[in-house]
Amino acid sequence: MCGIIGIVSEKQVLDRLIDGLERLEYRGYDSSGVAVIAREEIFHSKSTGKLNSLKNKLKHNLFDGCVGIGHTRWATHGEPTEINAHPHLTRNVAVVHNGIIENFAEFKNELLERGTRFNSQTDTEVIAKLVEEKISKEKCQPLEAVRLTIERLRGSFALCFIFRGLEDLLIATRKGSPLALGFGDKENFVSSDAASLSLFSKKICYLEEGDVVALTKDKVNIFDTSGKIVNRDIQILNSDPVNLNKGKFKHFMEKEIFEQPQVISQVLGFYLNASKETLSLPTLPEATEFKRIILIGCGTAFYSCLVAKYWFEKLCGLPTHAELASEFRYRSPVVNKDDLLVFVSQSGETADTIGALKYAREYSKNILAIINVEQSSMARLATWVFPTKAGPEIGVASTKAFVSQLIILKILNIKFASDLSTISKEQRSNLLIGLLELPRLYAEILSKNQNIRKLCKKFTRSNSVLYLGRDILYPIALEGALKLKEISYLHAEGYASGELKHGPIALIDKSMPVVALNPSTQVFEKTLSNLEEVKARKGKIILFTDEKGKELSKDLTKSIFQLPNCSDFLVPILYTLPLQLIAYYTALEKGTDVDQPRNLAKSVTVE
Repeated sequence: MCGIIGIVSEKQVLDRLIDGLERLEYRGYDSSGVAVIAREEIFHSKSTGKLNSLKNKLKHNLFDGCVGIGHTRWATHGEPTEINAHPHLTRNVAVVHNGIIENFAEFKNELLERGTRFNSQTDTEVIAKLVEEKISKEKCQPLEAVRLTIERLRGSFALCFIFRGLEDLLIATRKGSPLALGFGDKENFVSSDAASLSLFSKKICYLEEGDVVALTKDKVNIFDTSGKIVNRDIQILNSDPVNLNKGKFKHFMEKEIFEQPQVISQVLGFYLNASKETLSLPTLPEATEFKRIILIGCGTAFYSCLVAKYWFEKLCGLPTHAELASEFRYRSPVVNKDDLLVFVSQSGETADTIGALKYAREYSKNILAIINVEQSSMARLATWVFPTKAGPEIGVASTKAFVSQLIILKILNIKFASDLSTISKEQRSNLLIGLLELPRLYAEILSKNQNIRKLCKKFTRSNSVLYLGRDILYPIALEGALKLKEISYLHAEGYASGELKHGPIALIDKSMPVVALNPSTQVFEKTLSNLEEVKARKGKIILFTDEKGKELSKDLTKSIFQLPNCSDFLVPILYTLPLQLIAYYTALEKGTDVDQPRNLAKSVTVE
């Protein structure tokens, strides 16, 4: 969500703070700001809206310095206004903050009683005021002031401070929110995201829970919760800085949709030896050691878990549950030591998913993470890590990362079915060969994208859209509706087709578009009957099916998009693509901010 960048150097830092913030834009934000120490004073600038607004303001400012902090804010406490934007300042302190301070109201009341005045509605300003009191009234040194303050805070935070008069000191700390350090020559860096650090340094380390770090241009001292100086493992980043070039595409989301044939090939190449039809996976126990699978994620990642639930139960016969990470730990779920818990996240920093993972670790050591960021918090907490190999995903609405998650879950499904002998060698071979067809099938659909674009005009004249799918396509209906909501701001709901008559059918009239997913599988006729009910009530059906399904549905609707024939197990992966295109082209028709839709963030690091 929010993004932090901090630099302490022998050179001036303002331009590079802005460069770092540009690499954090993809996370989603509604305001931004910077602060530097120059001529022993704190100078700052803040702006709402896009980073260009801040850059324009800075054209008229002449300040710069050798230590500074920057921030992109996603509003939690207080509206997205310039006053609520970070950094927050007192006479001696400037601070930026990711996370939520749960007990801020308690401290704010204390400070108000002591005569402190507040300018913003944020929880973060309380932190600045508390540290200021320690420095100005209790005469604490900055490091001690920060440590005494964070001892009292409840919630999650990544914090970065600079101090008036100190042009070679930056202090940072974390609890619950990620924070990484980058090491340079006569300069050091701190950021909430390796994506921005990779611009300045390949040599990084991640702070552990409760760490406090004091950085100068020449030295980095990390203190653990007991105040002892410690070392943290240093890693070398292999990735290049985030590519902010859209190429020939108008938006990153469009680019990432069209990258999917290549991405699928990359994922399959990493996990599958096509010539030998063998899998190359992290070392896992045999599936016979697991009595149950629990799949956990949020949002789009949760829908990949729902798809995999069908796969694991149908192909492996293993009891499988799909759980919302945001609900999982709060209902005290029963987790057994022989359960396999699979956590799915694009960023690997999703706060709800990390909280669920930490809960599960108390009961089972069988923790598997499927993530797109291999240096993330979830990667460090999991027993086994399956990287999705999707590459950086800049668009807030996940596309290629979701498809990569599905493919890895399917590969895991095939591996477990082999372990349990619930499929024959011939079936296993056919399943693996089928996966290799996906890049070609995706390319075939993308070549007809303009036909899908024509359908989207139906949506812009509507206030609501229904998505219907039965069996394993029910989760894809949910995902399709979510994508439309996320970037076009149209109300949309996904339903299991059989549930139509249990309530949603009341919404059907001549103005209601209904997107139906109905390939010619074993449940084709059941869904066809549901769609006849929609037709009888004059609903506008937009049908996605295969060649046989199109022939059998020709009297149902004129809006039929024929998808390539494929095996049943590929259906959810294949039928995801046209729904991504619907969401994108509808948003394009409506003129919304496709890559950074309002109120949303790429990496949700608060609960």
